Amino acid sequence: MSINAIFANLSCYNLETSSEWYRTLFDREPDVRPMKGLCEWHLGETAGFQLFENPDKAGRGTLTLIVSDLQQERKRLAHAGIDVGDIEEADYTVITRLSDPDGNLIVLARHKH
Repeated sequence: MSINAIFANLSCYNLETSSEWYRTLFDREPDVRPMKGLCEWHLGETAGFQLFENPDKAGRGTLTLIVSDLQQERKRLAHAGIDVGDIEEADYTVITRLSDPDGNLIVLARHKH
């Protein structure tokens, strides 16, 4: 298998409500809406995120995003009204946890230096 790119995918109950929350998370609008019920954010050349309206599977996923400055992102999101968890130490990373409107777990992480 030769993989050229990868897209993470989470399901939501209501695409319009959830896409607004992810617009705040990513600090921008989706890059494309390739079909009904789907929004995509392109995250660099080889990665992306898809938000799909699928009420039967909504709220059961986890998305981990590695960020450069965890403190800055945590402050930005809290200022935007998103409930962000405390910073936690893990073996190789420092993380904070938050939940999207559907209950999906979002983990922001920064590698320890």
